Amino acid sequence: MPHEARAVVALEKGAPVEVLPILVPDPGPGDVLVAVQACGVCHTDLHYRDGAIGDDFPYLLGHEAAGVIEEVGPGVTDLAPGDYVVLAWRAPCGQCRSCRRARPWYCFASRNAGRPMTLLGDASGTRTAAGTKLTAALGIGAFAEKTLVAAGQAVKVDPSARPEAAGLIGCGVMAGYGAAVHTAGVGSGDTVAVIGCGGVGNAAIAGASRAGARRVIAVDLDDGKLDAAERFGATDTVNSRGTDPVEAVRALTGGHGADVVIDAVGRPETYRQAFYMRDLAGTLVQVGVPDPDMRIDLPLLDLFSRGGALKSSWYGDCLPSRDFPVLIDLFLSGKLDLERFISETIALDDLEAAFARMRRGEVLRSVVVV
Repeated sequence: MPHEARAVVALEKGAPVEVLPILVPDPGPGDVLVAVQACGVCHTDLHYRDGAIGDDFPYLLGHEAAGVIEEVGPGVTDLAPGDYVVLAWRAPCGQCRSCRRARPWYCFASRNAGRPMTLLGDASGTRTAAGTKLTAALGIGAFAEKTLVAAGQAVKVDPSARPEAAGLIGCGVMAGYGAAVHTAGVGSGDTVAVIGCGGVGNAAIAGASRAGARRVIAVDLDDGKLDAAERFGATDTVNSRGTDPVEAVRALTGGHGADVVIDAVGRPETYRQAFYMRDLAGTLVQVGVPDPDMRIDLPLLDLFSRGGALKSSWYGDCLPSRDFPVLIDLFLSGKLDLERFISETIALDDLEAAFARMRRGEVLRSVVVV
C-alpha cells in the first residue's frame, strides 16, 4: 500500500513552496523506501524552486539527506530495513560508456526510483489534483517524511553520526571536499584559493587542508564567512568587497598565483577572477552552479598562454559508495567537523524562510529535521 507523507513541494516557478500531503509508493524492483530524518537546505533546491534547472513542476524538493531504510524492493540484497543511510543523487548504473571505462563518478545513466511519488490532493481536488506526478529534485525528493529512491542512491554509513550532520555528506560537503581532493587533486605543498565560503566552499577548504595544501586562501565578501573559513582550515583570508582578489592572492603567493583555484560561487565574475588567480599551468575547478543564462568571455590567447586545466566538478567527482563512509569516518574521528556547517535546524514548514536567509548569505546550512 502507498504511504502517505508530508512533503515540501514547489508547485510553480518562483512561487513559495508548500508543505502538502503526498503518496509514496511501495518500492519496486531495485528501490528502497526511506524514512527521512534530516535534510540540508541546498542552493540547488532554490534553483529548482525558481525554475533555473527545469520546468517539470511540481517539484518535490530536498536531496541532502540521511535516514533509515523502511522497506526494500525485489532484488535489493545489500540493504535491509533498519539500515542507516545517506542519500546520493548519483547511483552509477555500471553499464553506461563511462562506467564501462572505469569512471563511474561520471555515470551518464544514474539510477533513480522506478515509480513516481504523487500528490495526495486537497479537499477541492482542483489546485493540487490527486495523482499528479512529482518530479523529485535530483531524483531524491527528501524534504519529506518518506521518500522512494533507487537502492544505489542509499549508502549505508555508521549510525553513530547524527542525521543532521551525516546528511550534509549527500551533497554540499561532498561536492566541495571532492572538488579539492578528487577533481583538483590537491597535493602536499600546493597553494589553493577558494572563492565563496558558504557550505561548498568551506568543504573545499577542509578538503584542501586535509590533502596537505601548504596555503589555503579563502575569498569572500563577508567577514563572518571568512572567519568561519579559518575554522575549516584557511590559512589566509581575502575580503574581495574592497580589494582586488586576484592581486591579493598573487601577493600571498609570491606574485605567482595559486596552484589550484576553486570557484564555489559559479558566476562569470568569479570564474574570471579564478582564471587569472591561478599560477601558470594552474588548475581552475568550478563547483558553484551557474544560472542557465550566464556567459563567460575570455581572450583565446590567454586560454592558450596561461595553460593548465579548466575543470568542472560534478558532485566532487565522488563515488558515493566509496566516499560517503570515508567522510563519515573522518567526522566520527574528529578530522572533519560537519557540525560547524550547521547554522540552524528547522521544520518542514520553515523552508521558505530558510531560503530567504540563504539568499541573504546568513547561513552555511539550514537543516530540516523531519
